[in-house]
Amino acid sequence: MDRLMPVNKIEDIPEKYANTPVKLLLEYQNFNRKNDNYQKAQLLIAMCMDHRKYLRIPPNFAYMIRTGGGNLRFCDFFISYAISIGKISAIVLIAHNDCGMANLFSVQEQFVEGLVQNAGWDHQQATEHFLNDAPLFEIGNEIDFVLSETARLRIKYPKVPIIPLFYRLEDHLLYGIQED
Repeated sequence: MDRLMPVNKIEDIPEKYANTPVKLLLEYQNFNRKNDNYQKAQLLIAMCMDHRKYLRIPPNFAYMIRTGGGNLRFCDFFISYAISIGKISAIVLIAHNDCGMANLFSVQEQFVEGLVQNAGWDHQQATEHFLNDAPLFEIGNEIDFVLSETARLRIKYPKVPIIPLFYRLEDHLLYGIQED
C-alpha cells in the first residue's frame, strides 16, 4: 500500500493526465464533479466484479469490463473492440484492496462447499472445478497484479495509454499507483 498516491485535491492529479478522460474519471470519483454529457465512451475501465465498489461516472462516459480481480487475461477481444470500434483514448485498470481473487487458495474449502450446498454440485466435481480454474484467476497481490496487467497490455496496445489505479474500499476513492 506504500505505492499508493492519494488524490485528495485537484492538484494531486498528475499533469500527464491533464486534458484526458483519466483526469475526468478522477474528478468524477474523488471530487464529485458534475456530470458532463457524452455521446460516446471516452475510455475503457476494467475493474473487479466485487459488489462493494461503485464509480461515480456519467452515462456513456466509459466502456466497462468487470471481472474477478479485474483480470483481463481472457478479454483481449473486448479490449480490441473498445479501441478499434469505440475509438477510446485510454484504458484504466482499477485494482482494489481486500480482493477475493487475491490468495484464492485460502478459500478453497468454502468455494467447494458453497457449490455443493448452493449449486447442487457433488464434492468431487466442485473440487476439480476449483483446482482446474483457480490457478487461472488467482491474482496474488492486488497492486502487483494490476501493474503486471498494465505492462502486458502496454505491449499489446502500444499506442493506447494504459493507467493503473487503486480503489480503497474504506473511502471509495481512486488512488494513483507508483510505477517502478
